[in-house]
Amino acid sequence: MVNTWSLYKPLFHGVLKLAGMNRQVVEIESGTTINFWVPSDETTSKKKPAVVFLHGFGFNGILTWQFQVLALANKYAVYVPDLLFFGDSTTDKSERSPAFQAECMAKGLWKLGVEKCTLVGLSYGGMVGFKMAEMYPNLVDSMVITCSVMALTESITRDGLQRIGFPSWAQYLIPETVEGVKTLLDVAFYKLLWIPNFIYKDILEVMYSDHRKERHELLEDLIVKDKNFTAPHFTQRIHLLWGGDDIIFDKTEVRNLMELLQGKATLHCIERAGHLVELERPFVYNRQLKKILASLHEDGREN
Repeated sequence: MVNTWSLYKPLFHGVLKLAGMNRQVVEIESGTTINFWVPSDETTSKKKPAVVFLHGFGFNGILTWQFQVLALANKYAVYVPDLLFFGDSTTDKSERSPAFQAECMAKGLWKLGVEKCTLVGLSYGGMVGFKMAEMYPNLVDSMVITCSVMALTESITRDGLQRIGFPSWAQYLIPETVEGVKTLLDVAFYKLLWIPNFIYKDILEVMYSDHRKERHELLEDLIVKDKNFTAPHFTQRIHLLWGGDDIIFDKTEVRNLMELLQGKATLHCIERAGHLVELERPFVYNRQLKKILASLHEDGREN
């Protein structure tokens, strides 16, 4: 049987091109390349506010953010990278830290001519986004963070794994079986619709067959000892856009994040949506995201 992604991929890529997006591979340095989806018309895109989408640990960039890209590409200069060891982004370097991901994303954006942007980060992408904002405040002007934390500390790890019933992040996030993919999505959605088994099998083959060793290493480098974590001071405008029924990073984690941000962030929760809120309730998510982006780029102030 033909893998469903092999059928969907060329159709979806064709839709993206009609929406004004093109795929571009950017060499950061010898041995390190980042796959981006970028605006086709470079001249026009420079007149629009740049919005960069950073995906989570489950899927690659364009699959994670497909509904948001199609909704925003006309009004904003949208950039969607694959983080290292996801999709078509790779490196031969041994570095696995969020700081290295952040460095590569920033260098890729600069090579594409992006000087200032709003970052929209989901889960792992949110953690990389926070690191980018800390390291490159002149590049990251504002952020929209979805179902993420500032850093994956030992205590956040302990509480999160207890909620989802797994002994480690790797056993949840890097499934080895069709049943593992089912469980991953069931945890990440508030209410997962019925999907035939062959779709789960195709997801396993396409999304989780490559770079398994490197992804394990990414997770190992992601966890920070509680005693070693100090919240940075962010100068950017930050909005939190959350799945109200997320159990991976639940409302307790949202409140803790708000405290770390010293009340400088706004929060909007979308009810009846889990961790993958941008896929589960895309129309509601897009409506709220558009309001946030309008407050940042049209009015020049937060509403």
